[in-house]
Amino acid sequence: MGLETLDVVIGVIFVFLLVSIIAAAVREGIEAHMKTRGAYLWLGIRELLHDRQSTGLAKVFYQHPLIYSLFPGELRERKQVDAPRVWASGRGMPSYIPARNFALALMDIAARGPVTSTATADATAPAITLENLRANILNVQSPAVRRILLTAIDSAEGDVRKAQAEIEAWYDSAMDRVSGWYKRTTHVWLLGIGFFIAVVLNVNILTIAHHLYVTPAARELVVSRAEAAVADPKYLDETNRVAAQKTLEGLSLPIGWKGYELFGRADYNFSMIWKFVAVPLGGWMLTALATSLGAPFWFDVLNKVMVIRATVKPHEKSPEEASEDRQTKPGALATTAQQRQTNVPPPPPPPPELAAGAGDPLSDVDACGPREFEETSDDDLPAATGGVQ
Repeated sequence: MGLETLDVVIGVIFVFLLVSIIAAAVREGIEAHMKTRGAYLWLGIRELLHDRQSTGLAKVFYQHPLIYSLFPGELRERKQVDAPRVWASGRGMPSYIPARNFALALMDIAARGPVTSTATADATAPAITLENLRANILNVQSPAVRRILLTAIDSAEGDVRKAQAEIEAWYDSAMDRVSGWYKRTTHVWLLGIGFFIAVVLNVNILTIAHHLYVTPAARELVVSRAEAAVADPKYLDETNRVAAQKTLEGLSLPIGWKGYELFGRADYNFSMIWKFVAVPLGGWMLTALATSLGAPFWFDVLNKVMVIRATVKPHEKSPEEASEDRQTKPGALATTAQQRQTNVPPPPPPPPELAAGAGDPLSDVDACGPREFEETSDDDLPAATGGVQ
C-alpha cells in the first residue's frame, strides 16, 4: 500500500470519526429526553425479581427508600413490554441503580418487611443478619427470589457481607444483559442519526474518498488534522463534540449541497441518475453504517493506522539500500572481467633446454621426447611393467 492510498484511508476514517462524534452528541440529547436506559433497567429489574407485571416484589422494590431516592417525583410506570424497544421511554424512572443499593434494599425487605412504616423504621426493628434474613424470608413475595437469597445465605459462611456480595454479583450479571439491550438500541439510533447527518450535510464517503485520492492538498490537510486528533487523548470529550461539525466543514472536502442539482434539469439521463442518485445513496449508507460503530471505535482505528503510517513514511522517502559489499553497480561485471584479464600475469617462459628446436633431455629414458620428423609408433614404445595382478 502506497503512502497516498494510506493517506486516503486515514482521511476516510477521520471523516467517520467526526460524523460519529456528531451523532453521539445527538444521541445523548435524545437519551436525555427519552431516558431509554431507565425503561430497559425497569424491564431488567422486573425480570430479575420475577415480577413482569410489576404488581409484587418489583413494585415494592422501587418504592424502597434506597431506590426511591434515585429518581425525582413519583414512579411513572410505562406500558409493560416483553422485549426492549428502540423508542422506549423511561422518563420518571432511575437510569442507574448501584449494586450496593440493590442488595441492601432486597435484604432490608427480607429482614424487616416490604412496607416502610414506623414499625420498620423503629430502633427495635430487626437487624439485617443472616439469622433474621432466614427467619423472615417469607417477606419476599417471589419464591424464586427467596431461593436465591437462601442460597446466598448458605454460601456466606456466617458473614452477612459475603451474602451481600453474592446478591451484588447476581445483580451485576443481570445488568450485563440490560447493557447489551441498550448497546444494541444505541447502534440502531446511531445508524438512523448517521444517515440523517449524511443526507442533511451530504457526507458522501465515496465522493470524499475520490476527492482525497486526486487532491494532494486535501490529503495533507486531513492527515494533519488527524495527527492532531490522535495526539489529543481527550479528543472524544464533550468539549470537542461542539467543534466536530466545524472541523468537518473546514476540511475542504466535497461536503454540502452547494452546486449539487439534478431535479429540475431537462437533460438528465440514466448516467446522471447513477451519478446524482445511486452513488449518493450508497455513500450515505456507508457513512451511516460506519457511524453506527461509534466514535470510540473509529478513534481507536485511527490511532492504529497512524502508527502504520509512521512506519511506512520513512521507507517511502528513503528506500532501503543494499549493502555496499553486496551491491552490484551497472557495468560492474564488465569492469571486473577487464581487471581480471589485465591483472593476470603472463605465463613464465619455458627453460632454455625446452625452447623451440631443443630436444627432450629425458627422451632416452621414456622414449617420449618430441620428434620433429617422425612419430613414435606403438611397436617402438617400451614394454609396460607393473599393473594389477
